Amino acid sequence: MDEFAFRPTHVAPPDGMATWTAPDPARPSARLDPLLPVRLIARQGDWAQILCSNGWTAWVDGRLLVALPQPPPAAGGPPARTADPRPALAEAETALARHRALLEDLAAGTLDLEAFRARTRGQRIGLVADGEALWVFDPVHDRWCYCDGLQLQTYAATDRPPPAPVSTPVSPVPAAPRGAATAAPTASVEASAKTSTEAAPTATPAPGSYAPTRTGEP
Repeated sequence: MDEFAFRPTHVAPPDGMATWTAPDPARPSARLDPLLPVRLIARQGDWAQILCSNGWTAWVDGRLLVALPQPPPAAGGPPARTADPRPALAEAETALARHRALLEDLAAGTLDLEAFRARTRGQRIGLVADGEALWVFDPVHDRWCYCDGLQLQTYAATDRPPPAPVSTPVSPVPAAPRGAATAAPTASVEASAKTSTEAAPTATPAPGSYAPTRTGEP
């Protein structure tokens, strides 16, 4: 096999791992070295068939394989962001606050469901914190970043940027103050409400708006 054409998808765990000639515990084979790069080529339940750079294939316990990010970040342009995770966290917090405010308006009845869907269209928020490890979604460059401490790095990227959010805001009709007498709406108010309803963008986003995020799993 041409070693330059070999593209690993996983590595063996730090302690190495056992292999078998077939997905059968009764047919053991040689043991893989620690962190040996391999390519996943087939799965059968928890069994995984791997290919090594020298062309040798074997079956292993697929649950123990350590996935590699695929593919690496694209080159050719300036770095998209510094290694400091705080700007990405601030963007996620701001986006989450906007989303929560819209949910509060929806629950209070001052925003209808169509307007809620229109205002949240194109919005993507992702944040996972597990101890010192942090995964945060960068909507500007459409990628997931991983961080332990202050070292932020690209973990996975999508094929294309997300569609731009709807720029035309939808102004809901304000609710009457509590305890105020309810009067019949005038013709101008009815016309304004009708115009706002007709101007609201469609509530259902187009299918296939986002490409799936590429991770280490093929």
